[in-house]
Amino acid sequence: MSDKMKNLIVRSITGVFFVTAVVTCFLRPEAMIFLFALVTGLTIWEFTGIVNNLENVTVNRLVSTVAGVYFFLAMAGFCAGMVPSSAFIPYLLTVVWLFVSELYTRAVNPIDNWAYTMLSQMYIALPLSMINVLAFQTADGMVMYNRLLPLSIFIFLWTNDSGAYCCGSLLGRHKLFPRVSPGKSWEGSIGGGILVLVVAAAIAVFGGGEDSGTSMVELLRWMGLGLVVVVFGTLGDLVESLFKRTIGIKDSGNILPGHGGMLDRFDSTLMAVPAAVVYLYTFEMIAEAVAR
Repeated sequence: MSDKMKNLIVRSITGVFFVTAVVTCFLRPEAMIFLFALVTGLTIWEFTGIVNNLENVTVNRLVSTVAGVYFFLAMAGFCAGMVPSSAFIPYLLTVVWLFVSELYTRAVNPIDNWAYTMLSQMYIALPLSMINVLAFQTADGMVMYNRLLPLSIFIFLWTNDSGAYCCGSLLGRHKLFPRVSPGKSWEGSIGGGILVLVVAAAIAVFGGGEDSGTSMVELLRWMGLGLVVVVFGTLGDLVESLFKRTIGIKDSGNILPGHGGMLDRFDSTLMAVPAAVVYLYTFEMIAEAVAR
């Protein structure tokens, strides 16, 4: 068996386990919180390990990772209505400590340490914690768990990747962003986006709730969400590609055989999730204003 075939088999097996874990975790809120708290920790640990290989950069990996995981858990508890806003105080104190501690480390370039430390929180911990905003929603004073909304983000991302790959392989002529990612094409991105719109419409009709298929507003809401995920998911992929090119690495890690590291797998998610939150809140505000 050739090495190429072996790599394909390994990649396929890893992909099946990855998709299965993500999909099934949304069946229960506890499983979702556990899995993405773990994802948050592993991704920050990976990121801080990468930047610590740079000259004159020393980020506290343990504290940064624990802080990011704590922030995710605090956000989950707050969104689920289980803890008050004061749960974020230990995280804020940790952030202050990470700044102040540089006074005593005698680092050559403490500004780089601060920058990469805060980037691990803003680039990874904050976006991933927004999954909780999508999953836990308040209606009539009651907090309800919505498994479909956060799951749909990943469905859109996977659909976009598959559609972009197929369309790009068959029709790709014009490079999307050759300086950062030579493999992406406009044709692939457009093809992936069209496929996502079809899937979003299907979710609105068959899985959007009791009023599925009867509300044009609901259809537009889902299709708009799909479009936002396509645009910002692609941007997230490009951002991570720029990060790796700047650092000088091919893959962010090797924790996922055949798929690279955690950043490689969740790069699109890091931009798509917060963009989805902003879109949904904006859509609701506009819908309420029009209804009045």
